[in-house]
Order: sequence, then C-alpha cells, then structure tokens
Amino acid sequence: MAYGQGSRLPGESASKLGHLAVVQSEWVKTLVTEFETTTSAETDLSGTVWTPFIPREVIPLSRVWAVDGSYVSVRSEGIPAREVAFVKTALLAVDRARLDTIDKENPHPLLLQDVLTGSAVFHATVFPLKNIRTSLGSNYNAVRHIVRDSMRIDEDGAFYETLKWLSYQKWQLEPTHSPAFNCPHCHAAIQDGLPVDADDGICWECKGTVFLTDMLGFHLDMDEASAPDSVASAYMLVMETLMLFTAIRIFWGHSDKALVSETLFIKDGPLTLRGQYSKMVPAIRAFLQFTKDQGRPVHIIGQEKSGAFCDHLGSIARFASPRTKDESMSFAVLSHEYVRREVYRSPDLENPYGMRTNWGEKLFVKLDPSTYMVLNVPTGNYVANVDFPKVPDLIGLDRILATLPSLVSRKYEGALFPVELANGIASMSSYPSARILQRFIER
Repeated sequence: MAYGQGSRLPGESASKLGHLAVVQSEWVKTLVTEFETTTSAETDLSGTVWTPFIPREVIPLSRVWAVDGSYVSVRSEGIPAREVAFVKTALLAVDRARLDTIDKENPHPLLLQDVLTGSAVFHATVFPLKNIRTSLGSNYNAVRHIVRDSMRIDEDGAFYETLKWLSYQKWQLEPTHSPAFNCPHCHAAIQDGLPVDADDGICWECKGTVFLTDMLGFHLDMDEASAPDSVASAYMLVMETLMLFTAIRIFWGHSDKALVSETLFIKDGPLTLRGQYSKMVPAIRAFLQFTKDQGRPVHIIGQEKSGAFCDHLGSIARFASPRTKDESMSFAVLSHEYVRREVYRSPDLENPYGMRTNWGEKLFVKLDPSTYMVLNVPTGNYVANVDFPKVPDLIGLDRILATLPSLVSRKYEGALFPVELANGIASMSSYPSARILQRFIER
C-alpha cells in the first residue's frame, strides 16, 4: 500500500509497471481478453422465477405511512477538531386519494404542500463523537442518556412507549420481560432482561443503574472518550423502526379494528436490524405472526435503493415481463437458496440467511418496462429452510402489489412517492445543511 499524502510531503504514487509480469499467465491473458470483449447475455442465467400479477378483485390499500431518516457528522475547524453527529427521522402519512391527484412526473408545489400539511412528524437529536464532552460526564454516558431522553421526551414519549410495547410484547395477554443484554457498566450479562414495563433496573453484578434503552446496545459501539459514526447510523435505523411501529401500535389499538389492515406502512431501506440491535427482531416477528393469526394482517414493505440486490435486479430485469406497457406487472419472491447462490454467491452459510437480523424477506417487482424495485415484505415467523419463503408466506402481498402502481414516482428510477416525500423531510444534505450545523455548534 502506498504512503498517503501528509501536511508537508506528497503521497507515494502507485507503480505503473509492477503489475505487468502477471499478464504472462495464460489464464490472466484470457481474463483480460474476455474483460475487454463486450458481450450481453441473451437469457437470465440466474433462473429467476417471475410471476405475473393481475389485480382482479384485489382492493388497494387506502392509506400510506412512510418513514425515512438521515444523519450527518459535523467537524469543527479548530485543532483538535470536534465532531458531533445530527440525526433526523421523519414519519409521513399520505392519503392515497389525495396522492392520486398529483402528477408524479411534475408535481405541483401547492398540491404537495396540501398533502404534507399536518401529516408529518419528525424526530431529531445529536450525539458527541470526538474531542467534545458535556460537563455532566463522559461521552459514553452522554450517549446513553441522550438515547434515553430523546426517545422519552419527543412526542410525549410515544416512541419510547413503542420501544416498551415491542420489548415486553404488550400485545399479548401476558407480556414478558425484555430481551437479555449486557450491563453498560461492568458488561455482565443480564440474562432475564428487565421486568415487565420497567424503565430501568439494577445490575445484579455491579449494582449500577441500567436503562431499558441500554438493551438496544449502543454502548457496545463506544469507549469512554469517543463514539464512531456507526452510533448515529444505528440510532437512525432504530428510530425509523420505532416510528413506523408507533403508527402500527396506535392503529392496532384503535376502536376501528380494520384500520390497521387498510394501511400500507413503508420503510426506506431493508427490514433488518443488525448486530446487537437485532435483539428487537424476534419481538417484531412475533407481533407480525400474531397479526396473521388474528386475521388482522399488517401490510409493511421496505424498499432498497442500492446494494447487492439492486445490482442483481438491474442485471436481469430486462428478461422479465412486462416488456411492453400492455403487459401485466410481475414479481419474484427470492428464496434463501436463491439469495445465497445468485445474489451473495457464497458457499453454504453456518447460519441460514437472515435468521438473526431480517424481519422481512426479499422480493423483486417489475411494474412496467422501465420501473422495477427491490422490496422487503414480512412473513411473521422465520423458517430456516432454503426454499423459504413462498408467495403465501408474505403478509398481504396481493394488496401490497395492487397498491404500488398508484405510488410510483417518475422523478427517480424505481421511486415510490411517499418515500420520496419522507426523504425530503428527513434529509440533511452535506451542503448546505452540514455547514449550517457546523456554525451552530461553533457558536
């Protein structure tokens, strides 16, 4: 690896000739020749199974809620540079009847304003990252308290109540204790979690106070003096999930029992929580399975805009119907074996795909010759089977597919209008937002 450029001396340039000897290999020569040859496959070698969807007698969902988030790290100009991270998430309600009146290619600003008026809720907070601390204590404890206070204070604690609702599985007649987690003080395992409905507790080992929000595990990404960007990105993902399930929780307890099943809930990004944050996944799956068993399905999708699945879909979408505007839309449900073999191209995994982290399964959808997207749809319980899932396993798939055509935006490739609107509320671009925030913290 070359030396990087410093403040006094230039960086080391990479060698332009050092790689030539390897070209003498016949295998390498063939590879280079094939690389320079333009070829295009005439068939889908992955063998993706597409199914046409004809929405006969399928009633589209009448309401849409979408959630999105963003975060930005801001550095001061002094030495040493101080760094904080701002996080913002937004939840947006959209009436499909009002949305249908908007031109998806050239939306009128006044119509957009009418749709957005009184329909959005946003949440924002800030975390210390490097070379900055409060007078109350270390960054380690500052982040712990900021996470707890941000959830408990905003919207009169609605998002925090959702955290408790999921952690203790309050939809059941007999709620349970929280998931197990490690003490943020001594790192001892609290195997039984916290008792039902508790906001905090005492570690059995060190007698330190632990919060319910410690169960999420933000402290596992930090040390006493600093925190990485991953704390901000993880908080954004957790809050997107909590905000979405806040709407679901309120609808679930509404006097109109059909309300929750007449709504499409959309999350920007995959339906997944990784690392220590995946402790919430079993509770989410349990609730969604409960809704299936009760005959009150909750329709949720996550849309992926980039990554391995989008790259793979981009390479095979031309082989799928519709190829003309007269053809019906189609979809492909991806089994665990398909994901392993065609998307990740990996050998057999020690753990089945998505077993610990995913609460939604992958789905390709092609709506017209130029519009296709990667979606995640929940199944409820996870099945560790290479052939899972099948079409009937995906919750409310027919009504979701019947709703999608009315939500497509023509402003971006494969865009959904509610996600686009939510992103407009939640987004904090690097410029000028980051520059404004930088001057704010310097003052």
